Amino acid sequence: MAEDLSLSRKIRRRLARYIWREPPAPAFPPPPYTYAGDGFMTVHRAEFLCDPLFREAYGHAKSIGAWHGADIEWRAYTVCWAAAKARGLEGDYVECGVDRGGFSRMAMHYIGFDRLPEKKFYLVDTFTGIPEETLTDDPNRELLGTRYDRTYDDVVRTFAPFPNAVIVQGKVPEILPSVGADRICYLCIDLNTTAPSVAAAEFFWDRMVSGAPMVLDDYGQTYFDGMNVAFDAFARARGVEILALPTGQGLLFKP
Repeated sequence: MAEDLSLSRKIRRRLARYIWREPPAPAFPPPPYTYAGDGFMTVHRAEFLCDPLFREAYGHAKSIGAWHGADIEWRAYTVCWAAAKARGLEGDYVECGVDRGGFSRMAMHYIGFDRLPEKKFYLVDTFTGIPEETLTDDPNRELLGTRYDRTYDDVVRTFAPFPNAVIVQGKVPEILPSVGADRICYLCIDLNTTAPSVAAAEFFWDRMVSGAPMVLDDYGQTYFDGMNVAFDAFARARGVEILALPTGQGLLFKP
């Protein structure tokens, strides 16, 4: 009889657990995507897409044919955000890998660079495409070798309204000593090849002021195998970490 009562209690407990178990969470439909493009999509907030200042800045870049017609708003906003963070720091702006100047033209409008006469914005590029010798072992050699046009004259016209914009034409890293900035508050690297990109970071690192952002456009891009490995080694050697962004960019700050 005792065994029967014990068995009965077990059955009652199991039945109670079944009857009073937690109901499953309601299956809410996912919210609509707030952004989809440039390699990723999200349902999270993206208020910057409606920011009039950002829309104006982005429009300036699109008007000069930047990014070969692609729409890359989130990646572009990362550049604007970093440029704005650097605005209050001592030093100059530097971009290595300019092409038509989309990122820099956009950033200048976003931060009001025409009202910062004490700063310079150095634009470093061959303006004739990626040098052949840097593409020797690149799996994207054919694509990258034909993707870029001669843009020097166009860039000169684009940045003519900014007397403190300095165009530096030449190959990286050979041309880097021509950049006259002793102190740098912002560095953007978008060279599409690993060795010149790391060489630019190494050259400018000691000139970057504390808190200066470095934007690595190609850091997490799947098209550029080895870029993240090389920059991770660069960061470890200096005791810093790179934030990998869903845009494919990397972001770090000078301590």
